[in-house]
Amino acid sequence: MEPGGRARTGPPQPAAPGLWRARPAGGGGSGGASSWLLDGNSWLLCYGFLYLALYAQVSQSKPCERTSSCFSGRCVNSTCLCDPGWVGDQCQHCQGRFKLTEPSGYLTDGPINYKYKTKCTWLIEGYPNAVLRLRFNHFATECSWDHMYVYDGDSIYAPLIAVLRINSCPNNCSGHGKCTTSISVPSQVYCECDKYWKGEACDIPYCKANCGSPDHGYCDLTGEKLCVCNDSWQASNTWLVPETKGAIVQGGYGHTSVYDEITKSIYVHGGYKALPGNKYGLVDDLYKYEVNTKTWTILKESGFARYLHSAVLINGAMLIFGGNTHNDTSLSNGAKCFSADFLAYDIACDEWKILPKPNLHRDVNRFGHSAVVINGSMYIFGGFSSVLLNDILVYKPPNCKAFRDEELCKNAGPGIKCIWNKNHCESWESGNINNILRAKCPPKTGTSDDRCYRYADCASCTANTNGCQWCDDKKCISANSNCSMSVKNYTKCHVRNEQICNKLTSCKSCSLNLNCQWDQRQQECQALPAHLCGEGWNHIGDACLRINSSRESYDNAKLYCYNLSGNLASLTTSKEVEFVLDEIQKYTQQKVSPWVGLRKINISYWGWEDMSPFTNTTLQWLPGEPNDSGFCAYLERAAVSGLKANPCTSMADGLVCEKPVVSPNQNARPCKKPCSLRTSCSNCTSNGMECMWCSSTKRCVDSNAYIISFPYGQCLEWQTATCSPQNCSGLRTCGQCLEQPGCGWCNDPSNTGRGHCVEGSSRGPMKLVGMHNNEMVLDTSLCPKEKNYEWSFIQCPGNKNVMKTISVSA
Repeated sequence: MEPGGRARTGPPQPAAPGLWRARPAGGGGSGGASSWLLDGNSWLLCYGFLYLALYAQVSQSKPCERTSSCFSGRCVNSTCLCDPGWVGDQCQHCQGRFKLTEPSGYLTDGPINYKYKTKCTWLIEGYPNAVLRLRFNHFATECSWDHMYVYDGDSIYAPLIAVLRINSCPNNCSGHGKCTTSISVPSQVYCECDKYWKGEACDIPYCKANCGSPDHGYCDLTGEKLCVCNDSWQASNTWLVPETKGAIVQGGYGHTSVYDEITKSIYVHGGYKALPGNKYGLVDDLYKYEVNTKTWTILKESGFARYLHSAVLINGAMLIFGGNTHNDTSLSNGAKCFSADFLAYDIACDEWKILPKPNLHRDVNRFGHSAVVINGSMYIFGGFSSVLLNDILVYKPPNCKAFRDEELCKNAGPGIKCIWNKNHCESWESGNINNILRAKCPPKTGTSDDRCYRYADCASCTANTNGCQWCDDKKCISANSNCSMSVKNYTKCHVRNEQICNKLTSCKSCSLNLNCQWDQRQQECQALPAHLCGEGWNHIGDACLRINSSRESYDNAKLYCYNLSGNLASLTTSKEVEFVLDEIQKYTQQKVSPWVGLRKINISYWGWEDMSPFTNTTLQWLPGEPNDSGFCAYLERAAVSGLKANPCTSMADGLVCEKPVVSPNQNARPCKKPCSLRTSCSNCTSNGMECMWCSSTKRCVDSNAYIISFPYGQCLEWQTATCSPQNCSGLRTCGQCLEQPGCGWCNDPSNTGRGHCVEGSSRGPMKLVGMHNNEMVLDTSLCPKEKNYEWSFIQCPGNKNVMKTISVSA
């Protein structure tokens, strides 16, 4: 992504079926070069925290021939000696702090992609009351993980004015509170709500309409802050969970929905979903919920997974705009954080169409926006695209009455649904419910088995529009395929426990169902089995293993195991490894090099499907492995069996499934403490990769919920294993101290490398004032210059190598 500067436009698009317009809202639009007024201050601090970085394609270290071979350093004795703040064999990566005092200049993290765990800080010294203009010629980070922060001052304790993914109070606290900076994390802001209001944006009243006081009840603000009703009165705004039938669907986050009055149904598209094994992903699913019959049906998927998008219903068409399409996997296929995709779903024909994107001379990519229909037009407001937006986009579809010909009327679209009625063309909504039978739809092609394989239960297989049947009580295939015992209507299905259990993605929800149990190792909910392993499985140690020789991609292999209530095998014991190696050697008539449950996680390391780390002990990589293009691992059958890496979409000859050996009494095992209730880094990260600790917000979240917990970059740094000190005082060397953006080094007068690390800015050390506010003030007594102590904020004094080996003074 490239925020700031000139808006990027793509190639010319075909003429849209409607008209797009952009309108400013409130104080004007956003975009273009950004300006910040340094009101009375002469500093600006830019801090780039690029923790989970895209790996740079860097060649192996080679000697330099001349100084020009070193990006930011000089060539001495065929070796690059880097300038302060630069590292790498060619001094090509920034890794420190820089102070800029010239009237103009540029910031860069180096000539190529930034490296893993990069932290760079630029301190820009300007003039009082000057305007500082920043223009981004190029800006690219990994979506949702890496950010650049801009502070109006000389430290991270100064006011935060931009996050390139910005961080501000939602809806300005709705006028029912004040925006306050966090005490523990100066870069974190939140709404401090007034007495009668709650919610992240202070937009939810504790007591609606004051509980109808005094006749109906009163608002109790002393305890749980709720309405206490008088006799004969009860609340009307209560929730009910209805008993539903039809397809078995799974809830998510960031999906969008519309209600259609004609079909009396709610249509739900996309979203971010938690998956078994602490995984997550974006989906392109489309569900229909018939309100009167309480029935779920799975409709045709859009083909474009996304979340935090918008949807409206106009003339029988569900219009989808924008959203976040970045699926944080090994193969994102170019999906971007901010999208301007425009899709249309024809309710009557169960068909998707791609509409031309807005042909406006501005950047309209966004997510987190809202959309409504007014007078037949779609109004899109706000959203997020590296900055919070306050503009309005308007889409006006064509009018059905403009079509004078029956054929043109019936074929109107995409993005609009018209019907021919009594020699004139009218909109879908102006007709009646019988119009759905008169809709002209293109003929549907025959469904292949591949489209039906994805449904793992009878109800979902038969309660959809893909033309599937449940065959032999074990698999979903096309209705055109041969089957000896077929079910084609969901009302004939027998719902089994595993079909319910595999939709439960937390230990708590799983343990509430008496027919399910939570497997701590696989981190998924499973049905209680009738036997230890079952037919076709081998009981090896504490696991059941099964080898199949079919040729599959990684995802299809995983789906095969999942349909057998298992997962791709995490071979973490020597007994399991020995069994698998012995078994694949028995295949003499065919090559078997099976997928195992090992994949690249979060780009920086490899982990098993059961969330345990890969240690390279029981199984080892073959020489030259893992290669850069591979994100999933398989066993290569050679003279010495070992692991190789391949793209997850490639095919492997075989797969190894695993499921636990369980007994009914394991259902009584207590659940671990939820991540959200863990209050320190050590107990948050004590159980493998289940939880992630955000050190800047002092918050523990589920690994599969990190992105939705910090959608706008509120987390400066996170850990899954090692924990950093909570305060600057816990850092033992100057090098470690200056790696943290909020710390500075106070050098001992002895100039021997001794000193101590404290919170501070470029001007000197700082301390927190008071117990109930978060104001950081300058306190030079913490590093008194008159006693020959020296304050270092940009770089360490003296010999850096000495600094890294000498402990701080007591």
